[in-house]
Amino acid sequence: MKNFLILLLLIIGDYSFGQTKTLKVDLKNPGLWTVYRRLSPAWKDTIVLNKTEDEGMMVLNNFEMGNGIIEFDLKGENIPQQSFIGIVFNVQNDSTFKNIYFRPFNFINPDTARRSRAVQYASLPTHTWFKLRDNFPGKYENKVKPVPDPNGWFHTRIVVNKPFIKVFVNNSDEPCMVVESLAANSTGKIGLWTGPMTRGSFTNLTVTPTAK
Repeated sequence: MKNFLILLLLIIGDYSFGQTKTLKVDLKNPGLWTVYRRLSPAWKDTIVLNKTEDEGMMVLNNFEMGNGIIEFDLKGENIPQQSFIGIVFNVQNDSTFKNIYFRPFNFINPDTARRSRAVQYASLPTHTWFKLRDNFPGKYENKVKPVPDPNGWFHTRIVVNKPFIKVFVNNSDEPCMVVESLAANSTGKIGLWTGPMTRGSFTNLTVTPTAK
């Protein structure tokens, strides 16, 4: 019964049987979330995860997704090596998950090599960003188009349709990154993620599960 009520809190809109449901995720209810390696945020429509020396995340309890669409607005900072912000999905525990994250300080970096490292895919614990960069340079990270304000809000849509994952920014019709999943997990939890020394803000999180 508890899980059913939690799911009801997530669902928006009126849908008929057989249609895909879009879920608006409640950011104001701490009972829906587990926070790892971050101070507990202020539970509002906009969540702010503050800086620590380690990466951290908050994971949605009692909800799992395989294929689907994750959309949200997020804001980092144009501070070199101190702004890593994104989403986790297929979360099995706090060290086993996939993530898509952005480096806003590289959005408009004059160094074109660094600009091509603005959005990143990783699959932990095996396929960390540095292993992927060493073994497959340029394959699991890319520049971001259209280019957002590195200090401002931008919209992200992540389409998970295994084996492929596509990342779209600011309602573009063209993905800024397409990668093939590196882990076999078919379902898992989702959450908000920030890297070391990162202050990140999130709002308007919705999820549209599709066929697993």
